[in-house]
This record gives sequence, C-alpha cells and structure tokens, in this order.
Amino acid sequence: MSAPEPRPGSLGVLAGTVMLVGAVLGPGVLTLPALAADAAGASSLLAWVLLLCASVPVATTFAALGGALPDRGGVAHFATLAFGPRRAAPVGWWFLAAVPTGVVAASLMGGHYVAAALGLAPERAFWIGTAILGASFSVNALGLRATGRTQVITAGVLVALLVPMIAVSLGRMRPEAFSPFAPGGWTGVGTAASLLFFAFAGWEAATHLSADLRDPRRTLRRSTLLALGVIILLYSGLALVAVGVLGDAAGDTPVPLLVLMRGAFGPVGTAFTAVAALLLTSGAINVYLASGARLGAALGTSGMLPRVLVGRTTPGREPRRSLAFLAGCCTIVAIPVAADAVTVDWLVRGTSALLISVSLAGTAAAVWLLRDGPRRVAGVASVLLGILLLASGPFLLLPAGVGAVALGVGSRRPRAAGPPPSAVDGRARNVDLHRVRGCR
Repeated sequence: MSAPEPRPGSLGVLAGTVMLVGAVLGPGVLTLPALAADAAGASSLLAWVLLLCASVPVATTFAALGGALPDRGGVAHFATLAFGPRRAAPVGWWFLAAVPTGVVAASLMGGHYVAAALGLAPERAFWIGTAILGASFSVNALGLRATGRTQVITAGVLVALLVPMIAVSLGRMRPEAFSPFAPGGWTGVGTAASLLFFAFAGWEAATHLSADLRDPRRTLRRSTLLALGVIILLYSGLALVAVGVLGDAAGDTPVPLLVLMRGAFGPVGTAFTAVAALLLTSGAINVYLASGARLGAALGTSGMLPRVLVGRTTPGREPRRSLAFLAGCCTIVAIPVAADAVTVDWLVRGTSALLISVSLAGTAAAVWLLRDGPRRVAGVASVLLGILLLASGPFLLLPAGVGAVALGVGSRRPRAAGPPPSAVDGRARNVDLHRVRGCR
C-alpha cells in the first residue's frame, strides 16, 4: 500500500525539487549516452549542452505557468485555455501515443541491464523487458499502481549511484577518446539532440505539481531552479565521462552506465546498477501506464476516442479497458522489435518527437497566456523546441499524423449538451486570463 499523497498546498521547496528531479531523471539516463554517442561520436557532448541550455527556458516557462495558474491538469489544461478544447485535442493524443513506444523502449533498456548483469546473451534482453512490461500491466490491472513518489525514490537511488561514479570516472578519462570529435559530421549533433529529449522530458510535471505547493509561484520557481542545477550537473557529468572513458565504445554498448560502474567499483557496481535499472524502468513504466490508462478513459468519456476501445472514466474503478487498449498497442509496437525490424533507437526517437510536441504545445500556450518577461522566455522555449522537433527528421511524421487524426476526430465529434471535461467556458476563461495577465 502506498503512502498517502501530500495534502494540497503542503509541499515546500525541498519536496518540490525532489519531485521535479524524479520526474526528469528517468530510464533514458541508462541508454541515451550510448545512443547519442552512436549518432554523433564525441560531438554528442554538444547535443547534451544544447539540451541542457534549452531546458532552462522550458523549465522556467512551465514553472511560470504552474505558478500563475495552479492546476493538476498540466499541459492539456493550459493548451485548452489558450487554444480551446478542439484545437488542444492533439496534446492528449500525443501523450497517449508516446506511452506504448516509451514503455516498450524503457522495458528494453531495463532488460539489457539485467541481461548484462547476469551474463546472458543480448538477445535475452527482449524477453526480460517483456517480463518487466507484463508485470507492470498486471500491477496496474490490480489497482496496485506505483505513485510518483515511487519514481522519486528510485531516481534518488540512481542519483546516489551516479554521483560517486562520475567522481571516480573523471580521473579515468583519456584525451584520445575525444578524437575524432565529429566522425559522422555535424548533422549528427542535431540527430543526437532530438533523441536526447527522451531524457529531458518531464519539466511539464511542474504544472501538475503546482496545486500541491505552498505559495505555488514562489515555491515552484525556487524548486525549478534547484532541480535544474541538479539535472545539469548529473547529465553533463554523465555525458562527459561516458565519452571520455569509453571513447569509441560508448556507442557500441546498450548498457553504458553499467560499464562505467563496473570500471569504477567492480562487480559490486554492476550488481547495484542492475538493481537500480530494474527499479527505475519498472517504476517509470508503472507511472506511465497508470497515467496513460486514465488519459485514454478520459478521451473516451469526452468522445475523442471510441469508448468501445478505451471505456470511460468511472469514479472508484480502474480503467481496465483503457489499460487493455494500451496493452494491445504495446504488443503492436513490440512485434517488429522482436523481429529486429525496429530498434530501441527508433522507439526513443519516435517517443521524443511526440514528447517534444507536447512540450511545444505547453510553451506555445504560455506565449498566449503569460506576459512580459515570462512570455518572452516562453517564446524562446517555443523556438528551441521547434528546432528540436524539426531535427527529429522523418520521425516528425509521427506527431503530425497523430495530431491530424486527433483534429479530425474532434471536428466530427458531436457537440454535447455541456462542455467536455477539459473545456473552459468563456467566463471562466476570462477570469483565468485576468489572473495570468496580471502576473509580472
């Protein structure tokens, strides 16, 4: 049984910081250093720098939104305020589409770490990952889902491993590991940056968290700045030692963190990293499945998805039909993976394109909702996210296709007697905008 969630308005700066770090520091940290190095070699460090720099305006924009309009609805709520419920419909669809690709990718990451720690062939990673994913679906079906607090705890364990590993590995770096610096050309930097967003998605959690904070505007701003500092130090240190220690081999292994831990602390480091990877991936998958199932049921209630597929939201009941729908989607995604037709790299790129689209919708809404300094920062964040989205290349077709379907379904959905759950009537909308535009 999970601990009771904190009462609204009860969280302070420290708790907000910890929860933001837990939201951003996900399973992508396990494999992305290798994927980025494979795409750009040592120049992948520039991609990390670009993402770290882009995280500052993105994170501060979501902090400004959450502080001005505390609400648990997150990006979808602000997109609805800014653009109306029909034009904001793609936001929910993008997140829902990112769940199958993201959780399958995360399960494979965890599977590779467990397989490597046990000395099994890499081919076994798929079946281990399938077992992790199946266990998460079973836990959610039983209503024993992990809370965001579980993810925070597992992320804390990972931080406890990363800090000493980075400190020890800094002394093991080799200058020759950074040459040649850009073996695949400079286009690889953009490619690496687009897939690395998988490790940076999560700053929008500030908008969900805002309603639980004391003095949301001030507390969220301080928590975001502290979380940015922690994330920048961890990710920059990890990227540097991954390239500086592993060199050309950084892009050849699906378990770069385990290789670094083994080199720093021997077999003990291997065992601890494998356990942390298993906890981190299963915890993140559990949270995403719980969120995705509830979102799917909500879309069914509002008519944005066929109810026969996802059911509808029912107070006090688990959205099992929506969970079964996600299980079917995950199966469809996993089949080409099992046939070696789709790689983890492809899954991460597709998921990143969808998540970039979600974040871009949030920052674009902020441009319309905020004013003065926060509005200008939101504009910068939107431009940077737009560039990242373009760097997704052919994977840009995924959010484009999903968004087109969402808009098409929304345009054909008959008007109900009352507004859909996420809609905001004109009077409430004017009140909210009055509050936001009065913020400096």
